[in-house]
Amino acid sequence: MSNLVHYSLANGVATLVLDDGKRNALSPQMLGQINAAFDRAEADRAIIILTGREQVFSAGFDLQVMKSGPLAALRMLRAGYLLTARVLAYPYPVIVACNGHSLAMGVFLMLSADYVVGTRGDFKISANEVAIGMTIPRVAAAVLRNRLNPADFQAAVALANYFSVEDALRAGFFNELADAQSLMPRAYELASEFSKLDMPSHTKSKRRIRSQLIRSIRRSVPLDLLDALMVGVKASMRSKR
Repeated sequence: MSNLVHYSLANGVATLVLDDGKRNALSPQMLGQINAAFDRAEADRAIIILTGREQVFSAGFDLQVMKSGPLAALRMLRAGYLLTARVLAYPYPVIVACNGHSLAMGVFLMLSADYVVGTRGDFKISANEVAIGMTIPRVAAAVLRNRLNPADFQAAVALANYFSVEDALRAGFFNELADAQSLMPRAYELASEFSKLDMPSHTKSKRRIRSQLIRSIRRSVPLDLLDALMVGVKASMRSKR
């Protein structure tokens, strides 16, 4: 299996770089390696910086897997949805250095972090499910609602709005923006600042304010998978007519 997530550790900071050589599609392999990297970082008691490759953070779920059959697709969806809860519950700070475009599940992963730095440039941020014929999953709606301003939440979900990075900052996708060359230095600067926190207090406080959201996500996963299965069944029936 190729290495899709590059892990490095220095000064108590684990840097995770998503790199599938293309658009960082969240395939089952990629999701499994992200989870393994989070396991490793937690064992290292590390703050995490999560970023992507060459102007793409992530384009979302792997559409080839979605088309390959219901079992593979459902396993991938389950892994992705549960990963949002995993990131939200991670006991140390998680920083996303969003280095470019982020779409669909890439957005939901990004918004599960504690702090998100976007990159100035001609990049688009979108939960584009409605635009491609999907009802927004409950898990995704919960993550978006937790971060976005109310009006922008409505536009993101119901209208599948594509946000420029400046509009994404205003909407709540990002905490701040940085130039491309200063993105990672800024992420490491933030990690250094966050390392001064009392970590047990950070962990307990984060769990206190997110416990309801995390429970909601975990309860929603089976319902979202059932919805996805029914969509697949209906599509199969239409194709046989």
